[in-house]
Amino acid sequence: MNAHPALGLVDTIAAQLADPETMPCGSRTLSLDRQHLAYGPPGIALLHIELAANGLGPWHRAHDWLTAASRQPLTSGPDSHPFYGVPAFAHALSCAADHLPGSYHRALDAMDAQITVDVGRRLDAAHRRIDARRLPQLAEFDAIRGLTGYGAYLLRRSPGSSTTRAVLDYCVRLTEPITHHGETLPGWWAETGPSGSPDDRFPGGHANTGMAHGIGGVLALLALAARDGSVTDGHHAALHTILAWLDRWKEEVDGGPVWPYWVTQGELRSWHLAPSAPRRPSWCYGTAGLARAEQLAALALGDTRRQIAAEKALVAALTAPEQLKATTDNGLCHGFAGLAHVATRTADDAHPSTAEKLRAAIPALLAAVMPPGTDPELTATALIQDEEGGPGFLDGAAGIALTLLASSTAAPPRSAWDACLLIA
Repeated sequence: MNAHPALGLVDTIAAQLADPETMPCGSRTLSLDRQHLAYGPPGIALLHIELAANGLGPWHRAHDWLTAASRQPLTSGPDSHPFYGVPAFAHALSCAADHLPGSYHRALDAMDAQITVDVGRRLDAAHRRIDARRLPQLAEFDAIRGLTGYGAYLLRRSPGSSTTRAVLDYCVRLTEPITHHGETLPGWWAETGPSGSPDDRFPGGHANTGMAHGIGGVLALLALAARDGSVTDGHHAALHTILAWLDRWKEEVDGGPVWPYWVTQGELRSWHLAPSAPRRPSWCYGTAGLARAEQLAALALGDTRRQIAAEKALVAALTAPEQLKATTDNGLCHGFAGLAHVATRTADDAHPSTAEKLRAAIPALLAAVMPPGTDPELTATALIQDEEGGPGFLDGAAGIALTLLASSTAAPPRSAWDACLLIA
C-alpha cells in the first residue's frame, strides 16, 4: 500500500494504461489522436516516463507508448505543431532521453533538425506578415499550435541556439503595436474569434490573454528565457509591454484581481470590459495561468512587488467560491488538476509571505479531483472512459495522474513533462 493516498489512484491509472495494445477505449487514442500530445500516446507516455524517472514504474511502459505513437511516419511541416506530429513526439521522447543516457539521441537529433527547418519557415512567414502590416492568426504564435510552443521546446533542448534566439526575437516583435485600418492595436491582435475562425461574436477580432492561445503564453516564454539567461534585444521591454497590457485590463473580483480571457474591439475602443459571469481560473485561460506567468516575469525582472501581487492573485482565485464553482472538470487544461499543479509550481518559487497560503489552497483542489474515500479502480476506469477527458494528457486521466504524482512526492517533477505548459 502506498503511503500517500493519491499514489493509489496514480498507480491504478498507470496500470490501466500500461499497455497500448490492451488499453480500454483505445481506438481513437491509437488512430485519430496517435500523434497528439494532448489526447494520444505521446501524452500518455509522459505519465510512464515520470513514474519511471521517480523509480515508481518500469521504463518499458514508456517505451511501449512511444512506440505506439511512432508506428507510422510522424507528421512534420505545416500540418504539425507543438502538440501534434514530430514536435509533440519530440517533447515526450526528450523527457525520456533525459533519464536514459545514450537512448533515443539519434531519433531526437533527426527530429530537432526537422523542427529547426519548420520553425525557420514559420518565422519567415510571420515576419513577412508583420512587414505587410497584417494581423496574426492565433496559431502563428500560441503555445499549442504556434511559435511560443516551439519556443518552450527549444528553450529546453537548445537554449543558446540561433533558432531559439530567433523565436525570442519574433516574440519581442510581436509585442510591437500594429496599425490596422487606421486603428492602433497590440501586435498580437487576431482578426478572428478565440477558436481561430471568423466569429460574429467578435467583430473586429480580439486580443487573447490566455496561456494556451494568447499573449500569456508569450509572457511566460519570455520570462522563462530571461530566468534561464537567454535574453535578446528588447526582451525586457517586451515583458513590460505585456505586463502593462495585463495591468490595464485587470479587474477586482471576489476580493482579488482577475484577468479577462480576451479583449474585444468594442472593449478596446471604450477602454472598458463588458460585464461577465465569474469564469474559471484555469491554466489555459484566466487567472491561474496568468498569475504564474506574471510571477515568472516578476522573478525575471527582479520585481518583488509584482511577484507578491501575482501570488496573492492566485491565492484569491483558488479560494474564491464563485470562480471555483465555474470550474467543472478535473483535467489539467481547465480543471482542478491544472489548478493544483499551477499552484504547486507557483508555491515552489513563491515569496515567503505567500508560499504557505498557496500550499494551503492545494489540498482542497486535490480533494475535488480525488474526494476522500475514492475507490482507485472505479475512479481510474471512469476517468479513462470519460467521453470528454479520456485517457489523455491535457484533459484526461494521464494528466490528472501526473498532477497527483507531483503533489504526492512533494518535489518538482523529475522529468520536464510540464515544460509544454510554460509554467516551469
